[in-house]
Amino acid sequence: MNITVYCGASEGLNNIYREKTIKLGQWIAKKNYNLVYGGGKVGLMGAIADTVILNEGKVIGIIPKFLEEREIAHTGISELISVDNMSERKYQMIELGDAFIALPGGPGTLEEITEVISWARIGKNNSPCILYNINGYFDNLRAMYDGMVSEGFLTQDDRDKILFSTDIVEIEDFIMNYKAPKIRRY
Repeated sequence: MNITVYCGASEGLNNIYREKTIKLGQWIAKKNYNLVYGGGKVGLMGAIADTVILNEGKVIGIIPKFLEEREIAHTGISELISVDNMSERKYQMIELGDAFIALPGGPGTLEEITEVISWARIGKNNSPCILYNINGYFDNLRAMYDGMVSEGFLTQDDRDKILFSTDIVEIEDFIMNYKAPKIRRY
């Protein structure tokens, strides 16, 4: 199984982000899953890739050519795929992924996980979407999705297909028992 992880090229200000990223990487390797990620060797991207490698797992990185130097492409991974732009990066990560997990990150991380969540609602992504809610990082986003339900812009069934969690066992259970949402009809 390929686990696509979206995360930042920064580690954030609280060491808990790195600690929990390492735990996620250990889980990916222990389960013999493959990591698909953004291809960098800095920040949380580097932490998760290094952890999976250290635990003898397979790591596939996808990085746009213009970011290879800026994000410092990770040359020690199993496979590094260089693409022309961000759209190709996101498309490749989605194509390769069997489950999608967002770690804390910036606007790019938010954009990536939001896209796969949105695509699930229209039948273009049949895989689980998870926000690894370290230190309550995604609490405001969870409230936003809940607000979409209460305001009639998102069904409760579709909202239930998005997991916010810090529990690896719950995340694994969600992945293993996931059923894609019904294709939205108008």
